[in-house]
Amino acid sequence: MTADSPIRTLVVDDEPLAIERLQILCAREPMIDLVGTASDGEAALRLLEALEPELLLLDIAMPGLDGIGVARAIEQRATRPAVVFCTAFDQYAVTAFDLSATDYLLKPVAQDRLARAVQRVVERRKAPPEAAAASDHAQEFWVPHRSEMIRIAAQDIDRVEAERDYMRLHVGQRSFLLHQTITEMERRLDPTLFVRLHRSTIVRRDRIARLSHDGMGVWHAILTDEEKIRIGRTYLPAARALMGR
Repeated sequence: MTADSPIRTLVVDDEPLAIERLQILCAREPMIDLVGTASDGEAALRLLEALEPELLLLDIAMPGLDGIGVARAIEQRATRPAVVFCTAFDQYAVTAFDLSATDYLLKPVAQDRLARAVQRVVERRKAPPEAAAASDHAQEFWVPHRSEMIRIAAQDIDRVEAERDYMRLHVGQRSFLLHQTITEMERRLDPTLFVRLHRSTIVRRDRIARLSHDGMGVWHAILTDEEKIRIGRTYLPAARALMGR
């Protein structure tokens, strides 16, 4: 099997119409070799052993063993297929990418979104083994936006601000909401790239231009875009560490 050979693909969905739609979409993708379909999680695991697909187009909400359960079941396999979730629900995105999903497509799946997902599988196939090694920290986040999921590379995030039960990810001139706690977000981000400066704010280190104080003991971080972030007392040691003090 070469890097440019079609990707052996298994479709898993409990809805016949959804399977039929994915079969049509897959037929239009030259890099997909559809080797089978399954209508539940248990059948999917049996076909994984028999067919050895490289890619699963996997529904989440299924009776019995659901898509998340299937992904967990194959997580420890030495040669696990890439997983692209195809679902009508966006609330499983965080769990999906904790399971190293390659992509997360919202139904009805669009042809261009499937094509982009397939391209990501192709790119990962061509990547050297060391580049594909799992990191202790998230390399990307997927956030709902209108009718699709948007991929945001962790290194592109300028800052994160808590808004009740959501995190607002600031990326250049745009921002996106992600349903996650700031404690979990801090855990997932690489501390060599990001620093928490307030109970509700995490900032990318290289976006901090300078630190200032008001003479009354209150410090602020001034970002490269001149955004002013108050530094909480609990996080002053982290701010001082930035200055090597």
